[in-house]
Amino acid sequence: MGDMMSNTMKHTGSGTRFWTLLLVVGATSAGCNPMDDALVAIFGRSMREQPAIQPYQDPRTPPEGAVSFASGNFPAAPGQVAVGQAEGTPVPPPVTPFQLLTGDPAASDLPNPIAPGAVSLARGEVMFNRSCVPCHGVTGAGDGLVTQAGVPVRSLLTPEARILSDGYIYSLIRVGRGAMPSYAHQVTHYDRWHVVNYVRQLQSAAIPGEPAGQQEN
Repeated sequence: MGDMMSNTMKHTGSGTRFWTLLLVVGATSAGCNPMDDALVAIFGRSMREQPAIQPYQDPRTPPEGAVSFASGNFPAAPGQVAVGQAEGTPVPPPVTPFQLLTGDPAASDLPNPIAPGAVSLARGEVMFNRSCVPCHGVTGAGDGLVTQAGVPVRSLLTPEARILSDGYIYSLIRVGRGAMPSYAHQVTHYDRWHVVNYVRQLQSAAIPGEPAGQQEN
């Protein structure tokens, strides 16, 4: 009789431990919510709500003079880059490729603020060689390396290209047209005008004595 009671108590104890373990496993397997709720009740705070560094967030203070990626990369003067959008910077309002295609004056009738002097032409050559030569070629004839892949490229020396206004070429660099993508991120505001001046030099060199470009308003 004693042995039977002892065995029954052992089985009962094992059963209690089994059901207790099963209950714990069931509670924890449902996720962290029950445990988190218990911590909130005891400590007054939740693991779901805690200070954390969010994606793309930098907890460090930026260095002096730094400009965020969200700032406009509009230089205040020729030769300056990455200084943010300074007050009074004469950057034209945004335009669209459709405005360019339809000849909207907001896209084409922009006055060129940069005189085609030696400094502007030198900078324009650098930017043209960097961003334009792969398609348009060194002389602007549309014979760059990209044409070897079968991509058609327009020549900048044709009569149609020569009569384009400075503002039109500026906007073309800015927003792109047809197969040409926007180069707004590669070529900044003043550098676009330098490229325009250099393109005019290439056009004049192709047909000496014949002026290029339309009269600006």
